[in-house]
Amino acid sequence: MALTLTARCCIAGGGPAGMMLGLLLARAGVDVVVLEKHADFLRDFRGDTIHPSTLELMWELGWLDDFLRLPHQKVRTLYAGIGGSTYAVADFGHLPEHCRFVAFMPQWDFLDFLAARARHYPTFVLKMRAEATDLIEEGGAVIGLRAATPEGPLEVRADLVIGADGRHSTVRAKAGLAVNELGAPIDVLWFRLSRRPDDREETLGRFEAGHIFIMINRGEHWQCAFVIPKGTLDRLKAAGLPAFQKTVASLAPSVADRVGEIADWDAVKLLTVQVDQLKQWYRRGVLCIGDAAHAMSPIGGVGINLAVQDAVAAANILARPLLDRRLTFDHLARVQKRRELPTRLTQRFQIQVQNRIVARVLEGRHAFEAPWPVRLLRDVPVLRRIPARIIGMGVRPEHIRTAEAEAAPPGRARAGATHG
Repeated sequence: MALTLTARCCIAGGGPAGMMLGLLLARAGVDVVVLEKHADFLRDFRGDTIHPSTLELMWELGWLDDFLRLPHQKVRTLYAGIGGSTYAVADFGHLPEHCRFVAFMPQWDFLDFLAARARHYPTFVLKMRAEATDLIEEGGAVIGLRAATPEGPLEVRADLVIGADGRHSTVRAKAGLAVNELGAPIDVLWFRLSRRPDDREETLGRFEAGHIFIMINRGEHWQCAFVIPKGTLDRLKAAGLPAFQKTVASLAPSVADRVGEIADWDAVKLLTVQVDQLKQWYRRGVLCIGDAAHAMSPIGGVGINLAVQDAVAAANILARPLLDRRLTFDHLARVQKRRELPTRLTQRFQIQVQNRIVARVLEGRHAFEAPWPVRLLRDVPVLRRIPARIIGMGVRPEHIRTAEAEAAPPGRARAGATHG
């Protein structure tokens, strides 16, 4: 017999969108249950970029100082290596935010931080190892969610079900929400190489004829991304691991002596890139946000931050109707209306970069030269503020409008300092 819980809101997925929304709703006094299918948040090679717009939310909550005590690396300038030259392409130092940098932080630390803060609110429940399997429907409306747990079946009856369960969302599939596939010509291989104290500091993307390679400074190691044309992994494997190691060494001479750390193909993880969006994010009793509503390309590393912005907008719009039990179809439509334009513009930018730059580089048989916008950024440094603003803040950054129903969690930091 299934265990049954009741809540005003049930959220499937304990990623950035689900955890942030759960925290903000509970902070506003809404009874919320978050279901996460894994036993912990420890997954490697997930999005680890915390952008200034998300850091600003930590400041608004009064938690920024505590948050920045977690291990992270600050990136104040983004660089691209093209044809043997290095170009600065984005300078975050002039953003009108408290943090003028991108923080590279393991996603599990980010999620653990949100979960710990959320647990201070009595209306918050987080169920780990609880995987959403189906929706509960009545009279054409969704009234809850079924999940599988090690203890047996679980049912959560709720006024609203949120699908924040990623690009392979069970909630959106069971809700029958139509997906518009936008396409992506690339996949990404992720792996680690050790980092030494005398290595350079900056994160760098390398663009050479036929290859794109990115090295992200993660303190004790480099997190490396090797971009490939979609569906070509088997061809790469057929050429052999030594050939792959040799290619990595040629793209990153500073770590050429460490490519042997890629001991086998198991050390290389494939991210299958997809870019899509739901035509309608909701139906009666259910709403999708984050990757469940719009899977993003890894270009710009904005996926986490767009998901978090969705969560903030949803909390701002839905908290009071959920508290008062007067949630309507129109409230769900307002969330999509608020977040659809930023999503579409960001995806349009990503697709343009994919098709006009990335695909061109990967198909190239001759030396790739820096395109004129990159050369312009080199020659006119003030223009680097434009990509910094697009990447760092995004289109229509959200701000927390929900009131706090309970006393602040212990250790709340006083807002006010600027972190640069």
